[in-house]
Amino acid sequence: MNAYRDQYAQIFNGGNGVTVLAISADADTVHASWARETGYPVTFVSDTAKNAGRAYDVLPEGRSAFRRVLFVVGKDGRIAHVMRPFRELVQDSYDELGKAVAEAAKAP
Repeated sequence: MNAYRDQYAQIFNGGNGVTVLAISADADTVHASWARETGYPVTFVSDTAKNAGRAYDVLPEGRSAFRRVLFVVGKDGRIAHVMRPFRELVQDSYDELGKAVAEAAKAP
């Protein structure tokens, strides 16, 4: 999450026309204060029922934690790019993400 925060302006066009959602199976009380304290410019969403996790195939069978998968959604509401898995420790992943966000922002 620190990499998202630190590269936010570059990757997500400073938030101009971009909404970043981080979906977790954790309860909202678990990450709300943590997110505020660390200054993450993303919206955290709690999916304790794991419905989104199952719908988007990010919840492995028999596991309670989501896989790190990243979806870029275009202006039309459709998924424009998927990074499965998202390798958060690899700079190339952020380069790819930045390009995907830029492309999705250009689409009509």
